[in-house]
Amino acid sequence: MPEALPERLGVPIVEPWLTRALTHRSFAYENGGIPTNERLEFLGDSVLGFVVSDMLMHRFPDIDEGELSRRRAALVSTQALARIANARDLGPWLRLGKGEQASGGQKKASLLADLVESLIAATYLSAGIDVVRDLVLRLVEPLVPDVAVLAAEMDPKTTLIELASRRGYGAPEYQIEAQGPDHHRVYRATAVCGPATGRGEGPSKKQAEMNAAMQAWRALGGHRELG
Repeated sequence: MPEALPERLGVPIVEPWLTRALTHRSFAYENGGIPTNERLEFLGDSVLGFVVSDMLMHRFPDIDEGELSRRRAALVSTQALARIANARDLGPWLRLGKGEQASGGQKKASLLADLVESLIAATYLSAGIDVVRDLVLRLVEPLVPDVAVLAAEMDPKTTLIELASRRGYGAPEYQIEAQGPDHHRVYRATAVCGPATGRGEGPSKKQAEMNAAMQAWRALGGHRELG
């Protein structure tokens, strides 16, 4: 039952905000155009950004505005919010239309991120800023040690180029091959950057190269440069 979700998160969320936070537009469309969580996403994004900015300002008093912005972007990214949702198994609570559910919507990072933002907004509207601040900090602070990885996951290829430049290496080089029939093609990429080689695969060339770049970045120790 939806009523059990606030207890899992440790916050009070009252109706109609709870149901609305869980309602994706695909479900709303199939059920007569009921209210969706999209306006809550808008509010939740702002509340999340404010609380994370405040936390970073106090936790890292000696770093500049540019670095603060980079860390905030990583901690409020789709990747970070999807991690939060998966860690708390929030996906099954999403109310999705039949098509979206059949395509694995409860596991899609973008939908999970939207859900987290919606629940943050619903908490704020139900209980106020102090309660939602506590919730956001409980959700986000465990990710702070992984901020370098989260930042890299947002754009692995650019992150690898930047690391290569700092290390004095040339631009990364990619090799890619495809296997399987057209309707189920799998791409495998190799990224070479200085002394490091990364390999990745995916359903598209872009995804395969991104996965390979991420592995090469890790092999060069990029994850130890920021934390």
